[in-house]
Amino acid sequence: MTCISCGEKTFPSETTDVTELSGCLVIVRNVPCYKCAQCNEIIYTGDVVKRLEGIVKTAKSSMSEIAILDFGNQAA
Repeated sequence: MTCISCGEKTFPSETTDVTELSGCLVIVRNVPCYKCAQCNEIIYTGDVVKRLEGIVKTAKSSMSEIAILDFGNQAA
């Protein structure tokens, strides 16, 4: 895969995604991604984006201020 920012090659990696929802934070660790070797841009596949959206939606319904979740431990 090629970086959408600088055009360099990317490599499979994991990252932590932070989403703010109405003053609350949802932190999801160990999210699979592609990371640029040159500029460190993070790129998610469509499947990962869909799953992240589901995790955030589920966390939103049950959180108060901060939720820290592991991508691999969440139901698909």
